[in-house]
Amino acid sequence: MSSATEALRRAVCDLHAELVRYGLVAWTSGNVSARVPGTELFVIKPSGVSYDELTPESIVVCALDGSLVEGEHAPSSDTDAHAYVYRHRPEVGGVVHTHSTYATAWAARGEPIPCVLTAMADEFGGEIPIGPFALIGDDSIGRGIVETLAGHRSPAVLMQNHGVFTVGKDARAAVKAAVMCEDVARTVHIARQLGSPLPIPPADIDRLYDRYQNVYGQAPARAQ
Repeated sequence: MSSATEALRRAVCDLHAELVRYGLVAWTSGNVSARVPGTELFVIKPSGVSYDELTPESIVVCALDGSLVEGEHAPSSDTDAHAYVYRHRPEVGGVVHTHSTYATAWAARGEPIPCVLTAMADEFGGEIPIGPFALIGDDSIGRGIVETLAGHRSPAVLMQNHGVFTVGKDARAAVKAAVMCEDVARTVHIARQLGSPLPIPPADIDRLYDRYQNVYGQAPARAQ
């Protein structure tokens, strides 16, 4: 494996700790993957390996058809879904899957999370949509992710009766989207217990999204 692939295995191994840190996973569920730039490969968590036992060496390398290329363990049971996303969304560099409690509760109801928070407008550009029910075992989940997100700015989709899948320009961005998805899912759920959350007008969602995506944060450092 190239030095770039090895570095990515280390980075993806470390990012799995963020899923634990933010309470997005239980036992061995959930996974992070990352596309290896300039190749037809991606790296992903192995199936059934606990987070405490993950090492860079245990992160496996797969081809974009989902087949194992390098590693001592079987790839995640969600590998076909990740592979489908990479094949059909070339701009995606990272994919994350969790069964985080509040977001998955919305998925169990088959209900999108409405855009009633400025944080949602910033990060997701609107509601977090619901994808179709699909069984694990082939690329049905991946197909549902791609088809659902095609009509949304959201980097997150709630797959019905299943859980959360997020995408990003890289694995870190996809992990951030998973963290934010659970955060807003919890807040909107609590708001619904108190009454009817107030929607944000679409034009204001657009303005908030544009500001957050294009203005918020530190400007790139200028060359000296």
